[in-house]
Order: sequence, then structure tokens, then C-alpha cells
Amino acid sequence: MPDNDNLKAKRNLTALVEFSRVINSSLDLNFILNNVLLTCLGKFLATKGLIALNVNSKILLKTSKGITEEMIHKFPDISAGEDFLSNEEFKTYLQESNLKVVERISSSNDCLGIICLGEKLNKEDYRKDDLDFLRTILNISASAIQNSLIVEELKFVNRELDSRIQRLSSLFELSKEFGLFSESTKVTRLLIFSLIGQFLIQKYVLLRFEGKDIEVIEPKFPVDELLNNIKNIDYLKIETPLNKEQVALLFPQLFEMGIQVIVPMQIQGRTKGLIILGKRVNDLDYTDADIEFIFSVGSLAIISMENRRLFREALEKQKLEEELDLARDIQRNLLPQKIPVYKNFEIAAINLSSKQVGGDYYDIIPLDKNTCCIAIADVSGKGVPAALLMANMQAFLQVICRQNIPLDIATGMINDLISQNTTDGKFITFFWGIFDDINNTVKYVNAGHNPPLLLRNGKIIKLETGGIILGVMNTVFPYQSETVQLQPKDVLILFTDGISEAMNKNGEEFTDKKLEELALSISAESSERILQKIKQEVQTFAEGTIQSDDMTMVVIKVK
Repeated sequence: MPDNDNLKAKRNLTALVEFSRVINSSLDLNFILNNVLLTCLGKFLATKGLIALNVNSKILLKTSKGITEEMIHKFPDISAGEDFLSNEEFKTYLQESNLKVVERISSSNDCLGIICLGEKLNKEDYRKDDLDFLRTILNISASAIQNSLIVEELKFVNRELDSRIQRLSSLFELSKEFGLFSESTKVTRLLIFSLIGQFLIQKYVLLRFEGKDIEVIEPKFPVDELLNNIKNIDYLKIETPLNKEQVALLFPQLFEMGIQVIVPMQIQGRTKGLIILGKRVNDLDYTDADIEFIFSVGSLAIISMENRRLFREALEKQKLEEELDLARDIQRNLLPQKIPVYKNFEIAAINLSSKQVGGDYYDIIPLDKNTCCIAIADVSGKGVPAALLMANMQAFLQVICRQNIPLDIATGMINDLISQNTTDGKFITFFWGIFDDINNTVKYVNAGHNPPLLLRNGKIIKLETGGIILGVMNTVFPYQSETVQLQPKDVLILFTDGISEAMNKNGEEFTDKKLEELALSISAESSERILQKIKQEVQTFAEGTIQSDDMTMVVIKVK
């Protein structure tokens, strides 16, 4: 007997050495598992068996022999950390499959998996030495299986790295291509083509948001149904990509349309569009890496489209600025280029627009060598519309003042012309007067303008005679005119409300009262000095605050 035991031991040892050599000769997991299972079946003359491995803490069936297809599909859900034999579902599975032996495959106290063997051909039970030999085989197999699993994991990681490198390269190339296109339509086409080529998509649509407007781009879903389903969705709050499960949970009506992925296109955290995708031709699900790639491509595309929009706006703004600069030059040329010199009158004037062009206007029109027309006006509103109306006013005045028509009647004519050429409630406050250098008089009409200040002997006389502002309605009640006899050292200040209503940083106005007090205090100065001191005082009060209104002033001093 001892000789037989020694012989058996030698055969077992030889078999183990050969087994170890075979399974360690390859890193292919299927090869190793099949050899382990076949060796065990052959050694113990078992009728069937299976090997299941620990994959992400779950025991999953990897290979089997003699197990029916039905029982393969019924392999239970087992956690790698639990005691298998305490799992009732697993014990039932062993009974139904007629599997008699279960052993762990362990390495360094880590469970790599299990092996299950069926009954022997001779119907004998597994002896203790059989189980010892089985454990020895499994111990030898454990290192080979673990090495193979590590290699498989490395291969998977390498594939993932290769895929990410490829996608990074694609993103880099796409970013360059997006930068070359000058039209948003070409950017969206490239985006769509890249997604179709990468993921084999049949149904898709891009939505781009501009305020509350939705632009539908390249739709391959029913547009009306899609827009009807998303009209009650706060799509601007979709800030992270949604996979199939999230779409089904949050937007079941969209999921029923076949939509599986919704990816926001964002700029600085703000959703400016959505990429909506249906299922893939190969029926594969979108992985997290796929969705991450789509999100990156979408962000590149929307940034490119937004850059083009901003670039076009910048060009349009630059063109508008150039046109406004030209308009400003034209408007300046409409104002008096040279102030005439008279024997008894000393005149100074200034015009400051709050924008490139404005609605304030003044004019000094010589009628002959001894008389001139001086006018000041303020058009309601600002910018280009006010400037255009001001140009009309200037043209009317230049023609009418030379027709030798009485001032009150001429004012009515100007009002009728302005009323026929204004809309949307535009109007003009207007003051004008005819100054006589021989008789030292001024005949004026005030059409709703800030009353000019006549400074005389430390007192202020306001020139208010006239009528309604221009442009509100045709002349029904005639305008009134008044003639004032001017005296030496009189000062007449014509101004628009941009002077008296100039604001400081606290929102406080300069006020008429402050203007009147200042004017009286400097009335002994020359007209130019009075003009400059009032301008300086107003600007000091405003402390650099940007003004919302134009500032215009004319100062006439009687010598």
C-alpha cells in the first residue's frame, strides 16, 4: 500500500506541475478558466461544472461545461462578499443544477471567484483528499487567473485611454475647423456630421436659444411635436447632460418620441442650446464617456457660433459708430461756424451733446448788417431721431427767417411744418428773437422753451411771451411776440434744460435757482467769460457724471 500511495502522490505531483506549466503559459482568461475546469472534470470524472469570477464585487458566470442553457441564464445574483452557501437562491440553483461541490478561488484573502462541480460518473461522493487536491489546483490557478484579470483590466484601460486620446484629437481638430467657418450654419453641419460619424445616429435635432426665441437647427424629429413637448420645460435650467434613464424619468413625453440623450450647449455656465439625440443605429447605449464627448463638442460649437455673432455685432457697432461720427460732423457743420461781430452786442455760444449726435440746437443767422436772428431749441428725446428732427428745424428756420414775415406768424408756420413731420409724440421747445444792432432791441417769441434770463441791474427778467411748444398740434391759437428795449450792460442767457437739470452722482439737479444766482454773480463779466464760468460750474457740480441730456447755451451781452 505505501508503494501505491507513493506512486499516486508522484502522479498527482506530476499532474500539478504540468497543470501549472500549462495555465501559466498564457494570459488569456478563457484559456486559463477552460483548462482549470477541464482539469477538475477530468481528475474527478465530474459530469458538469462551472467557474464564476468576481467582477465589480459581483460573482458572474464565466465558463461552464455540461450546464444547460436554461441554467446558465438562471445563475443567481451573488455578492462577492457574502457566504455563498447561506444564499438561499444560490443553494436552490446548486440543487436544480445537481452541483455537489463549491470552492472559492482566492488570492491573498481576496475572493477571485468560485468553482462548482457536479456529481462523479461513478456516483461516489467527493473524498477529503479529492477536495484537498481541488484546493491545491485552485491555489495554483489563482495567481494565473489574477494575472489574467490584471492584464484584461490593463487592456480595458488602454482601450479607454486610446479612445480618449482619439476623442481629444477629434476635439482639437474640430475646434480648429469651427474656427475657420464664418457662418453658423457650417458650424452646425460640422457638429452634426461629427456626431453622426462617431455614434451612428439617425434622429437628432439642435436647439439654439436667443432670449425666449428657439432656433431649431437640422431637425430629424417631428418639429411641431418636439416644440409642443418642450414648451412647458424650463430648458435653460438643463445644465448637465441627461442620459436615457434621466430623460425617461424627467421628460417621459420626450422619451416616448425616441429621445435618449439631452446635452446642453453652454457658455460660461449658461445654457445657450441643446443637442437632442435619438438611439444609435447599432442599438448601443450612450456611455458616460460618449456623453462627455458630445458635451465637449457642443460647447466648442456654441462658443464658435456665439463668437461669430459677437464678431458680427462688433462690426455692425463699429459701422454704426463710424456713421454716428460722420453724423456728428454733419451736425456740427449745421451749427454756426463763426459768430458775427456787432457794435452793441457781444455773443458767445456752446453746444455739448450727451451722445455723438443730439437734439439741442442753436443758430445765429445774420439777416443784414444790422440785424440777426438768434434761436435756441431742444428736441425731445436723444440720439439720431432727435438729431434728424433738429436738422429739419434748422432747415425750416433758415428759410423762414429770411422771408421778412412777422415773428409771431413765422413761428406758427414753423409749428405747422414741424407738426406735419413728427410722430410718436416728438416735440420741440423753441425760442428765437430778432436783434437790432441800431435800436438795441430784441423782438422774440418763446414756444415753450426755458425762459431766457435777462440780467439787468442785479435783477432777472424772464422772457416768456409766446405760445405752445412746436410739433404737438397745428397752430390754433396765434403765437404772441414781445419787443424788449435792451440797455447797456444787459446780459441775456439762452439755455436748454441740460444746463439747469444737470445731475451729480447723488442724483441732485443743478436747478434754475443755482443758475440764476450764479448768473447774477458774474453778470459784469464778458459774454465769453460768463459762458465759460457757467459751463465750468455745471461740470464741477456734475463731478464727471455722464449726463443724460445735451447742454446748449447762448450768452448775449449789451456793450
